[in-house]
Amino acid sequence: MNGHSITPFIASLPKVELHIHIEGTLQPALRWKLAQRNNVPLKVRDKVYRTYEELLDSYKVIYNHRPELGGRKDVPSFLEAYFAGCEVLLKEDDFYDLAMDYLSRCRAMNVRYAEPFFDIQAHTRRGVAADAVLNGYLRAQKDGAEKYGVRSNWIFCFLRDEPVDEGEAAYDAALPWAAVKGGKGLFHAVGLASNAYERPILLFKNAFERARRDGLHTTTHCDFGQKDTHEHIRQAIFEVGVERIDHGLDVLDREELVAGLKKRNVGLTLCPHAYHRRTATEVLFPKLRQLLDRGVQYCINSDDPVYMHDVWVDGNMEKAYYYGGLSKAEMVQLSRNAVDMCWADDEVKKGIYAELDAVDVD
Repeated sequence: MNGHSITPFIASLPKVELHIHIEGTLQPALRWKLAQRNNVPLKVRDKVYRTYEELLDSYKVIYNHRPELGGRKDVPSFLEAYFAGCEVLLKEDDFYDLAMDYLSRCRAMNVRYAEPFFDIQAHTRRGVAADAVLNGYLRAQKDGAEKYGVRSNWIFCFLRDEPVDEGEAAYDAALPWAAVKGGKGLFHAVGLASNAYERPILLFKNAFERARRDGLHTTTHCDFGQKDTHEHIRQAIFEVGVERIDHGLDVLDREELVAGLKKRNVGLTLCPHAYHRRTATEVLFPKLRQLLDRGVQYCINSDDPVYMHDVWVDGNMEKAYYYGGLSKAEMVQLSRNAVDMCWADDEVKKGIYAELDAVDVD
């Protein structure tokens, strides 16, 4: 983590994670295990990893380029590596093991509550049954709370670079697992993930409106440094009316976007290490202070830690603390922001607030 270890203060801080893609937590050891269990070759493009050591070496590649924006095309992109990892996920137990592995990691990092992103399209297009994905996560939601004390409410994502009607069909298939009347209670919100290149949220406006009518919350990715990022943010705030924005750091470039966030009480779920891979320290981290000074609510999260140098939510918070020059009191405030912004039950929130109130910031 750029040569810095996680301090005892950050390690012990009670945490809430609101921006984590569950498939982005698939650690090499579990990926190898599932590949053997399901007899799936491990590969990206034409490169096959025949030993565990070769698989581990593949994670040393820095997947921080964007081919669609003129980046390297001779090595796999982040999304290619991400979806290659998904290939080993075939059965209900695979999705259960993936989620439980993450929730176990949450307990070790003092994450009290999480809202993982998931989708079914990346799996059903490979022939995986939708109920295998959904039932695996549903079991883990229950068992993770009981075994690890980590509560979770999940976020169903439309894949924005896939046809809108296919996303709507996926939502129809998943709705019986939603936290709606008669539903099983797995997910309580919808989001928008995958490649944002020339895929604005406005394409999915009707899908988001339907989810709201069904009683679900809404959030969307507005990637930092993406093509048309300011327009994506504008649409998210003023035309679609989401409750949160995932990333959205580019709001600082436009005063009307900052004003819109504050007026409509839209918070940002930021992932500093994801941006640090492409952005100089002296450019990136002052933005955290600028957001605080301008009254924008945000919290710190991890994104896809396995494919981002194994930097998890605690590492992202450490980076904000160290490089951002934030005080202990300000780090506690960011944790409180996450509780404010999350969609947990009041009882869960009350317990985390009490823990944060007890943190020594002297």
